[in-house]
Amino acid sequence: MLWFVATAPEMEHTQRMPASNAPSTARERARVEITQEILDTARGHLAKDGAASLSLRAVARDLGMVSSAIYRYVPNRDSLLTMLIIEAYNSLGADVEKVGRTLRRDAYLERFLVTCHAVRGWALAHPQEYALIYGSPVPGYAAPTDTIGPASRVPTVLLTILIDMHRNDRPKKSMPVEPLVSTAIADIRKFSGGLLPDDLLLRGMAAWSGLFGAVSFELYGHLHNVVAEGPKHRKAYFDHQMRQVAAGLGLG
Repeated sequence: MLWFVATAPEMEHTQRMPASNAPSTARERARVEITQEILDTARGHLAKDGAASLSLRAVARDLGMVSSAIYRYVPNRDSLLTMLIIEAYNSLGADVEKVGRTLRRDAYLERFLVTCHAVRGWALAHPQEYALIYGSPVPGYAAPTDTIGPASRVPTVLLTILIDMHRNDRPKKSMPVEPLVSTAIADIRKFSGGLLPDDLLLRGMAAWSGLFGAVSFELYGHLHNVVAEGPKHRKAYFDHQMRQVAAGLGLG
């Protein structure tokens, strides 16, 4: 389970900070390069065998390394999975953050739609990585706290759109929320910095689920014989669905 430990504005600021841990020596650069080769090879195994069957020995064999040598770079299978998960979340997060930077901050609907299409585009281009982070859990694997920041990048973008709208536009009257439901969303309320009323926050969570549900339905074949297979039809259908979600958020 993902536990949110920072507010959306804090996370957005964190993701824009420049990296300061670039390798400085030849040995460090070589280590980075070899580690990246391991990750690239491991992604090929994800596509072929799935995350549950990921094997360090098999990755080492494909790289022409003795099995003992790979442990100098990756201590165990779970560490390799964590590295792949972090890389996938960061790749998706970078794509999502990039598309919204050219839009006006008050262009709430446009920001939401480009975010949704960026998620879908990344998922279609990286189906194995999408399955790793949004598919079935890997048996016996528990994601460490290192994954929280990268996993928060897309939710941060979505929440920031709602926070900007709520701050800058005349807020609509908040609908009451049952106390038990309000208690249930304490973690996400903390993540959002308490800047949104509970009813809008809940609608935002429904939008988040709707976005990834729509992407997962398409990626895993649940739209077969339901929505025409052509890329133009699928994109138009997805855009329509996301506009409906946006209307529920009051972004139109």
